[in-house]
Amino acid sequence: MDQFLWVIFPYLMVTIFIVGHIYRYKTEQLEWTAKSSEFFEKGSLKWGSMLFHIGVILVFFGHVVGLLIPKGVFERIGINEHFYHAGAVYGGGAAGLITLAGILILFSRRIASTRVRVISEFSDYLVTGLLLLIIALGVYNTLGYNLFVGHFDYRETIGPWVRGFLMLNPDPSLMLEVPLFFKLHILLSFTLFGIWPFTRLVHVWSVPLVYFRRSYILYRRRNVRQSVS
Repeated sequence: MDQFLWVIFPYLMVTIFIVGHIYRYKTEQLEWTAKSSEFFEKGSLKWGSMLFHIGVILVFFGHVVGLLIPKGVFERIGINEHFYHAGAVYGGGAAGLITLAGILILFSRRIASTRVRVISEFSDYLVTGLLLLIIALGVYNTLGYNLFVGHFDYRETIGPWVRGFLMLNPDPSLMLEVPLFFKLHILLSFTLFGIWPFTRLVHVWSVPLVYFRRSYILYRRRNVRQSVS
């Protein structure tokens, strides 16, 4: 079971993530969209989307720093365990709360707004609900567990496992003593990767970055007066 959960399942989800995106792009380019519902309800979407996206960006970089940079690197540059732990708990906790607030607004909007609910599909509820659960678990692991249960240094277990996974040499034994809610957070995150290509989340890869380097469109006033000789 450990071999399946921490080797086979993650690679299976990543494979579906990659192949699914390629397949969908080849066959359903017209559906490669977020299908914005802003026309039906704008107020809560504005705040929910803003908080969620800001929080996700902060959380992403927090995960990169915490999981991909070995513990020894921080110690060599003078960042001890206490300082790192304080930054991870309070900084990561704040980012998690921002993300959680955003997804809660978006989730309640999809349920409470009749107009949004009518145009919603099953995959929309599945993705939003799964994101809510993943983020809530992440906030609990960062704040709740560390503040009320006890300190857990994921850099000695989850971090090495993630780096081994990326190097195609994961060690499932590293995950044996990891607390349950941390495991659920990871497994649900990989599940999200598996369903990603078949949902509106594909719009993440369609950010119009070309707008930043596109030439401005010039509008000139046309003089309709004509001289009469």
